[in-house]
Amino acid sequence: LFIDLNLVPKKYEGLDGTELAISESQERMAVALAPEDVDTFIGYAHEENLEATPVAKVTEEPRLRMVWEGETIVDVSRAFLNSNGAPKHQVVHVPEQGSYTPSWEGATVAERMHALVTDLNVASNKGLSERFDSTIGAGTVLMPFGGCTQLTPSMAMVAKLPVLGETTTVSGMAWGFNPYLTSANQFTGAYLAVIESVCRLVAAGLLHRDAYLTFQEYFERLRTEPERWGKPTAAVLGALMAQIDLGIGSIGGKDSMSGSFEDLDVPPTLVSFATAVGPLDRVTSPEFKGAGHRVIAVIPSYEADGITPQAKSLLGVLDYVETLIGSGAALAVSTCGYGGPAETIFKMCVGNRLGMRVDEHFSAEALLGLAYGSFVVELANDAVVPEAPEGVSASPFGVTTQEYVLSACGEKIDLVDLQEVWEARLEPVFPYRGAGDAVEQISFHAEEAGVKAAKKVTPLLTNPRPRVIIPVFPGNNCEYDSARAFRRAGAEVTTFVINNLTPQAVVESTAKLVEEIDRAQIVMIPGGFSGGDEPDGSGKFITAFFRAPQVTEAVRRLLNERDGLMLGICNGFQALVKLGLVPYGDIVPMTDTCPTLTFNTIGRHQSRLVRTRVASDLSPWLSKCEVGDIHNIAISHGEGRFVASDELLAKLVEGGQVATQYVDENGMPSMDLGVNPNGSTLAIEGITSPDGRVLGKMGHTERSANGLYRNVPGNAFQPLIEGGVAYFA
Repeated sequence: LFIDLNLVPKKYEGLDGTELAISESQERMAVALAPEDVDTFIGYAHEENLEATPVAKVTEEPRLRMVWEGETIVDVSRAFLNSNGAPKHQVVHVPEQGSYTPSWEGATVAERMHALVTDLNVASNKGLSERFDSTIGAGTVLMPFGGCTQLTPSMAMVAKLPVLGETTTVSGMAWGFNPYLTSANQFTGAYLAVIESVCRLVAAGLLHRDAYLTFQEYFERLRTEPERWGKPTAAVLGALMAQIDLGIGSIGGKDSMSGSFEDLDVPPTLVSFATAVGPLDRVTSPEFKGAGHRVIAVIPSYEADGITPQAKSLLGVLDYVETLIGSGAALAVSTCGYGGPAETIFKMCVGNRLGMRVDEHFSAEALLGLAYGSFVVELANDAVVPEAPEGVSASPFGVTTQEYVLSACGEKIDLVDLQEVWEARLEPVFPYRGAGDAVEQISFHAEEAGVKAAKKVTPLLTNPRPRVIIPVFPGNNCEYDSARAFRRAGAEVTTFVINNLTPQAVVESTAKLVEEIDRAQIVMIPGGFSGGDEPDGSGKFITAFFRAPQVTEAVRRLLNERDGLMLGICNGFQALVKLGLVPYGDIVPMTDTCPTLTFNTIGRHQSRLVRTRVASDLSPWLSKCEVGDIHNIAISHGEGRFVASDELLAKLVEGGQVATQYVDENGMPSMDLGVNPNGSTLAIEGITSPDGRVLGKMGHTERSANGLYRNVPGNAFQPLIEGGVAYFA
């Protein structure tokens, strides 16, 4: 291979040849192409607004040569590279492995439960998780947290496969790791990490026979000390033994990393990830579904250490639980991990604020001890429990209750108090709650107000399959979800990638966008992180592009001459506000009296499901909704707080331009952070132009499809896009 480092595009100026050769920060990929395909490939890359530069050639000579400024700085043989360098040998000593038994301080079960739920490995990490977009791709089957409170952590990530059409096939991934156990006993810790990851995957509805594994290892710098080398050796052997016992192979892994700084070492770490594909209709979540349901514990036989499941018995447990899920007998399934059965049932309770009465034969030691390979299953009322296989116990564990208490070992533990300390433990670092007052619930009925709603108007041009143009700006990431939603509603969709690689490309993209707008009935600006959302806030590049005179006039022709529609979601909403299209209905200069969308009051990105209530029937976009309808909508933004003057807010409310509000489970808008994720004034989620034909909203209505968000109750389908398409029928 001959590489000319002078041809490599630089993200940062000043890099020399060595830095270019080893840099991992340049976000570049290498593609091998036949010479006759190079120009075609570069053309495809430019269509996606990507740079593509030939930098190397494959040579017959079996050597790797790198040239920088006319000098050869690397020249090594292929044979040397294949050898991975000079042979190395190391003496390894695996010392006698230790043991680990969890100990939760306290004289009563309630006190010990308090210690357990405030442990950093058990405490709620919702405030951390919500920083990451969990619904991008409109394929999320299980949200990270389930139940009406969105508090019960899922056993696994489960999402539909990312295809252009529709699918009922999902992929799942689960993890397993106990840091204290692996520190004491690397062999057993790694073995049980594999067991936990597979059990979590099965609890989510996937089949263990379809699973594969991958590992992430993280150990101290090994140096040449046999005892230090013994730790990863024992862990790898433990993971290998689990693979043999389960009949599941590892197909890869993240490079092992060194975690030492002077005399400070990371604890021995081997995290197991189990992954599989399966059918959507098997997916199961762990939050209890209702009161009065039987709960059983499915438990394997254990080895002499009391914590390692016997392999044959564990396989019987997995088959048994998979049968319960497949027959529909299981309503909720969870498996025991770091905090044992006590952690498991507590987290199953919090999602829907249900309690549990534990059977008397379960002792405090059994409840608070380790139970890897065991499952807790909530049964349907009519479920017939099959006989457990040999070596497997499937016994009554308790009953779910409407009263939000945990009754166990002769004690009655208030779950309200327990939930509070569980949620509060990490809030100083990762906050996600904040009390706030209720605000006005807006209900605008156009006919009652004597306003001629745009949804009652027939557009100048009718079309049962209206044309939709979705411009894709650098940083947008919702165009596929948006296009799929419009096609599902019956529209013809064109996505157009804006190219800004060169000044000439910008000119050509501007002309092409004008052409596409003039052909369309609907312009949709999708969500994402345009221009990285920096500087000066989101939507800045989109706004600048639409303010180009020829694009501005094309938009005005769409709205004023053809009665067209516009929709902006998330980043698109930010652009509509900064253009003036909402709330003014035209692209206008910005003044200090204009509304804006600014940083969330929590000061970070938020990703979760929220409830929104339809507040007005003015807009054709909401023609298939009724005022008062409540929907579960995915949000994912850092700058979604709508701010406007009191005078403008009054006009918006009076004119029916407040389209939707963030509300609680009773339909009441509030400034509470659990209801209103960004602190928007009047809990406003979406607004419209004066005639309702331009609508902007923060929530991702387009992120809906059959089978999504199965662990959060509520209506996740908002027929907003269907209303916009039907306007032209």
